[in-house]
Amino acid sequence: MSGTMLNVGLDAAQLTEQRSKVLRGFARGDRAFSLTTLIACWTVVIILTGVMVALFRGALPAFQAFGWEFFISQRWSPPKEIFGGLPAIYGTLISSLIAMAIAMPIGLGIAIFLTETCPMALRKPIGIAVELLAGVPSIIYGIWGLFIFAPFLAEHVNPSLVKFFAPIPLLNALFANGSYGTNVLTASLILSIMIIPFISSVSRDVFETVPAVLKEAAYGLGCTTWEVVRKVVIPHTRVGVIGGGMLALGRALGETMAVTFVIGNAHRINPSFLDPGTTISATIANEFTEADPGLYSSTLFALGFILFVITFIVLAAARLMLMRIERRLGN
Repeated sequence: MSGTMLNVGLDAAQLTEQRSKVLRGFARGDRAFSLTTLIACWTVVIILTGVMVALFRGALPAFQAFGWEFFISQRWSPPKEIFGGLPAIYGTLISSLIAMAIAMPIGLGIAIFLTETCPMALRKPIGIAVELLAGVPSIIYGIWGLFIFAPFLAEHVNPSLVKFFAPIPLLNALFANGSYGTNVLTASLILSIMIIPFISSVSRDVFETVPAVLKEAAYGLGCTTWEVVRKVVIPHTRVGVIGGGMLALGRALGETMAVTFVIGNAHRINPSFLDPGTTISATIANEFTEADPGLYSSTLFALGFILFVITFIVLAAARLMLMRIERRLGN
């Protein structure tokens, strides 16, 4: 009897030891996983910091030479080493905002159609077709815009816009002189086509997370499809929709090749959207290869640093806005 009890005790001790080993293995795995994710996080932070520091160091001579005048001056003369960044900054912001104003309602409309009214047999083919737009290289958009889209706008669309807005104060200045095919409006339209897939894909994914019971309850109360979308779907997913919009805006701010082809690359601010302009990325792409080491090259570094800061501010503001919305919804 005592031997049996002894064996049982030994078996229990062995079982306890085995469990302890398994738990210690789990603990080591958790620590290794936590350490790996921490290293990955800090790697991204270090890379971003390194990029910012490198850009700032390259831009420092330009900032020291021009000071705040660099941000408000339109002069651009490489032979005289006189540079102003305002036209590029203005062009970057205005083209991205116009592109968002065009792409956001279209992207949301596509997402609503695919999730609410599109026949089931067509949802996947149409969704894939829209997402394929994001896979087209930007230089293809640029070539198409330069040789096909811009001449079409100059011949058929721009004159109509000038004529339509001519009697309207203020707007007639924004839509004047439609003789150029390569202009800010053309670049904005190309950008809007490029960012529509980002908006529609993210919006569609978050729309599909809405519980079916909420929509069925709204339909049961007699709501129309539009009322269900406006009062149930969009309020339930607005955080994701805003996040998709900010992702698209970040994409538009940094686009280079497509914009370079169709914006006209003029270092001046024109009041009309139908006149040529430039952006930060287009200016860097056009002039970096011929920029001599020194003030000229430093100016391009300064523009790159400004674009980095603009993008960081936009994404940080978006994140703060999303946090406020989530906190309000939580309350």
